[in-house]
Amino acid sequence: MEPIIIDDIREDLSRRIAATADRLAERTLADDPAYAALLGRGELRDRIHHNLAQSVDGLVRSSRGLPVELADARATGTLRAEQGLPLASLLRTYRHGGRLLWHTLTEAVTAHDPDALPRLLPLASVLWDVLDQMTDAVAEAYRRTEAARCDRDRERRAALLDTLLDGGGAADGPAVSEAAAQLGLPERGRFAVVVLAPGGVPAEPPAAGGPRMLWRIRPDGETGLADLGRHPLDAVRELLAPLGARAGVSPVVETPGDLTRARWLAALALRTQAGSGAALLDERLPMALVAAQAELADRLRQVVLGPVLALPAEDCRVLLGTLGTWLTCQGSTTQAAQRLYCHRNTVSNRLRRLEQLTGRSLSDPAHVVELSLAHTAHLQHPTATPPRHPRPRRAP
Repeated sequence: MEPIIIDDIREDLSRRIAATADRLAERTLADDPAYAALLGRGELRDRIHHNLAQSVDGLVRSSRGLPVELADARATGTLRAEQGLPLASLLRTYRHGGRLLWHTLTEAVTAHDPDALPRLLPLASVLWDVLDQMTDAVAEAYRRTEAARCDRDRERRAALLDTLLDGGGAADGPAVSEAAAQLGLPERGRFAVVVLAPGGVPAEPPAAGGPRMLWRIRPDGETGLADLGRHPLDAVRELLAPLGARAGVSPVVETPGDLTRARWLAALALRTQAGSGAALLDERLPMALVAAQAELADRLRQVVLGPVLALPAEDCRVLLGTLGTWLTCQGSTTQAAQRLYCHRNTVSNRLRRLEQLTGRSLSDPAHVVELSLAHTAHLQHPTATPPRHPRPRRAP
């Protein structure tokens, strides 16, 4: 078919395209809630009519060996992405429009000259190529715009989370309230903060009914804000369990203004966790106390355990390992011996030697506290330098 036949039916084709646009607009609004929520019938009909006319123009240009104009298709993709219309809805309407346009062309040619209909058939492949180019242009512009919008949204959310987690404003200031509101957080509720060790991967979105998590990705480790609602704090630990990552979890706080301190507490909890898994701060308070005062903890370690640390490495390891096991066994020499695979008397002898070296008695609760905290400090900082001239205290 020569392009001139379209020129011959241009006026009738224009009327038919207007009617086709009406039908497609009604069908789209009836079948697609996303379009119905976004556009009115008149606006959608006009847009569809314009796209169908552009497709006919593309058919004519392509038949003459000219490139198809795609600027309008790209503009449509950009606009719909900015408006938040799903890409599937947009492409579905383009496909429906293409099929209806072919029917409209056949009707117009048949009405003009039924004998000319066979000459229309070779143009089918040309029209589908034009429609493919237009839908590709729409999709490419949509995805590019959506990617840019997602980047902006991530940056904006990161800035809002920084305001809450890093102390970007006074705890009860307008910046914190505004950031919480924009993130959809209540003024009062139940919140917790999670800090992952570097290399940890944020948890997947929880199953329906689980706590909501907002993640702030950082080079030095990810930080998560948990909006617990009515969920227990343990729900966060369950959410993190599949990751196998090292994590610290803050206590529950009640207002967004408390989240900066909660983040610090979560980071402190992380420092008490040697292996994988999530450490809840309230379950690690003695260790957190040691971790919070690194210089003082090292001093405690040296003063209390200095004589032990000065021993040959293997002797030091055995004595401190025995102390740690005894503490874990709640002071039971028998249970400690079972765990260490040795005789009860061996454990007693090691503990007696440790008492002599440190000048502290395991029968004195105050001394046990000192030894326990010093042992924790050693576990957290095992390479710290021992004192050169340890001076043990005499046990009472």
